[in-house]
Amino acid sequence: MAKFRIENVVASTSLGHELDLKAIALALGGSEYEPEQFPGLIYRIQEPKTAILLFRSGKVVCTGAKSLENVKTAIDLVSKQIQAAGIPITKDPEIEVQNIVATSDLGAQIDLNAVAITLGLGSVEYEPEQFPGLVYRIDEPKVVLLMFGSGKVVCTGARKPADVEKAVEKITAELKANGLLH
Repeated sequence: MAKFRIENVVASTSLGHELDLKAIALALGGSEYEPEQFPGLIYRIQEPKTAILLFRSGKVVCTGAKSLENVKTAIDLVSKQIQAAGIPITKDPEIEVQNIVATSDLGAQIDLNAVAITLGLGSVEYEPEQFPGLVYRIDEPKVVLLMFGSGKVVCTGARKPADVEKAVEKITAELKANGLLH
């Protein structure tokens, strides 16, 4: 089983109808609402450490979570606080994961020039003068891996943790099969 650590989960949902962000800003102490700077209200939660973005349309985005459970906890927490302020919302809104960013370590240094040649130019971008990592796009699961010479890998674009695991297993197997990872 591939080892990885989720660094950030971005998920969204809808509270069902338009929100009065000024009223919510007053109800949620410590929130930031400056419509001339950003159209949404920003509410930072300490536990679980996340940021919730609320928009007038009723759309909610949760970012900074380390797990899917943290996303649900954060959205439930904010929903309850909004309801407690007398603002009606949809109960148990459906949460959709937009992006999971995770890190992994392949456990050995890798030669990115050799990897770029082996994996083929169609799905690889590697310009060390611009960026020290190799960008590898995988179709199944549909994710992007940033690989570094140190053996560290960042996976982005996943919708579920299983996608991250599959991608890390896939790149590990591919590199080993081509003698690029020992």
